[in-house]
Amino acid sequence: MLSGKTAVITGASRGIGRAIALKMAQNGANVAIIYLGNDSAANEVRAQAESCGVKAEIYQCDASSFDEVKSTCEKILADFKSVDILVNNAGIVKDNLLLMMREGDFDKVVGVNLKGAFNFAKHLSRSIMKSPAGRIINISSVSGMMGIPGQANYSAAKAGVIGLTKALAREFAGKKVTCNAVAPGYIDTDMTASLSEASREYADTAIPLKRMGTADEVANAVIFLASGLASYITGEVIKVDGGLYM
Repeated sequence: MLSGKTAVITGASRGIGRAIALKMAQNGANVAIIYLGNDSAANEVRAQAESCGVKAEIYQCDASSFDEVKSTCEKILADFKSVDILVNNAGIVKDNLLLMMREGDFDKVVGVNLKGAFNFAKHLSRSIMKSPAGRIINISSVSGMMGIPGQANYSAAKAGVIGLTKALAREFAGKKVTCNAVAPGYIDTDMTASLSEASREYADTAIPLKRMGTADEVANAVIFLASGLASYITGEVIKVDGGLYM
């Protein structure tokens, strides 16, 4: 489905990003795996991707750093020559109620989740625009659509990702590049493993499908948007949330 294409996936050493990177490789795409700190996890994803018969490389990078992303993108383009697909998945949470939230925790979450998406789109867009089927796919969250108590920073950042998605969809449409967002709900990953028992019980009762989603289910939506099946879809937000937000 994606044979011969090159995909860049941020936050790809674990969770949703890992699932997306491996699903891309399984569908024939070469993958640039961006990660922050876990070398062994990144190398494991690379090895699994390479077992699919594609080219895979890893790049350590702080998505919130404009200059670091610029340097990393230059390395990616030197290694792969071109990029067709960008998946902005890198994200962190630093939850707290507003009255107790520190400025640094707000800035860091917005820096990684929102500015990180801007940084990679900024530095890779010229290459993506040259692709016959360029795709930018941003991972937002239902938190950015409905607001979650204790997540003022995360909700604001993920709402910003949706706004960024729609702006880029309009800017790049003339170059036949589509830009869409995927908004996961409660997904069973390392990030949600730290949820309290009360929060997990709330999720089970609040989600109409009565379970958390899997990283693979989010990855499936990303693969669809990256493929030719979604060539006439742009500026959209696809929720993968079991019906949590309707």
